Amino acid sequence: MPTAPVYILGIESSCDETAAAVVRSGEQVISNAVASQIATHLPYGGVVPELASREHLRAIVPIVRKALEDAGQNYRSVDALAVTKGPGLAGALLVGVSYAKALAFALDKPLIAVNHLEGHIHAVLLEERQRGNYEIEFPLMTLVVSGGHTHLYLAQPQAAGWTYENVGHTRDDAAGEAFDKVAKLLALGYPGGPIVDKLAKHGQAGAIRFPIAQIKHRQRGDKSPLPERPHFDFSYSGLKTAVLRYVETHGMSAAIERRRRALAEAGKTDPETVLAHCDRETLDLVAGFQRAVVDDLVAKTLAAAREYAIRTLFVSGGVAANSELRTTFEASAAQEGLPVHFPSRPLSTDNAAMIAAAAYPKFLARDFAPPDLSAEASLPLK
Repeated sequence: MPTAPVYILGIESSCDETAAAVVRSGEQVISNAVASQIATHLPYGGVVPELASREHLRAIVPIVRKALEDAGQNYRSVDALAVTKGPGLAGALLVGVSYAKALAFALDKPLIAVNHLEGHIHAVLLEERQRGNYEIEFPLMTLVVSGGHTHLYLAQPQAAGWTYENVGHTRDDAAGEAFDKVAKLLALGYPGGPIVDKLAKHGQAGAIRFPIAQIKHRQRGDKSPLPERPHFDFSYSGLKTAVLRYVETHGMSAAIERRRRALAEAGKTDPETVLAHCDRETLDLVAGFQRAVVDDLVAKTLAAAREYAIRTLFVSGGVAANSELRTTFEASAAQEGLPVHFPSRPLSTDNAAMIAAAAYPKFLARDFAPPDLSAEASLPLK
């Protein structure tokens, strides 16, 4: 292991955040710069891939320069570069990968390819190490829950990083995607997750109850004759449809349209402004929806943890910033004597510090990307 500090410049462009960061030896964030595209995608209520790619092209050079400047580093002083290879939006990923390859070639620096999902997992590990916690007990399970992903992984450390076994995933919508779609349906603004989280505090979750999908069959198309390990899958398409049916059967469409027009005239969708245009039924609906998602995530994750005799639990990804999810996980896991760790809210959403942190074990193992590195929109985590 190197005795001198190792500075890795991380680059992340998998979706709608252009990010760059410098991390020292996988455990100290020196800088973390993010260029958000929320204003670009706000009129559409979701990420438009073509617009995301265009914004990445505009932002990537200045955001890398800012990360280096904030860290007191320069292109020549960093030891290696790391970039998100996938999964994500193909065009968005290509911007980051192409830039990182060109920069690494020009500087004659090693380039490390990182899986975006592994980055979210290492965001937790990074901050635990910053707090001086090096005693993570295994076996470890991690729930990665965001706008594009809802996955459960068993994780084991190895010399060149960690290995992962997927023991649960969403069959349709990711949890964060369901938050955004319900927020769009109810004209609450974008991104939906943070707005729903804040509005739900003003509603009564028990006033409107929604069912949780129970999945007991194999993935469609899985014809393997081998017995499968216990799997804990998620589904949020039905929940989203249940919200739509409630809106239709309870005559809420007119109120939603009035809110849509009012927020358009106000020109802003911050939670306080949205709250001023929400009636009691809308707030109860939002609270009931959020409770259903949170209860499902917690119940299935803890059931999987019991099945696999897990000693430590990580919860990461953008939805990990949700306050009700954190509170419920902490209380429920504590009842079972299971330590649960979250990243800070800034490192829950997409960022490059997590990419640089995940790259450090690969740097030690000299696991560098080949010259023909390309983006992989559906890259699995193994």
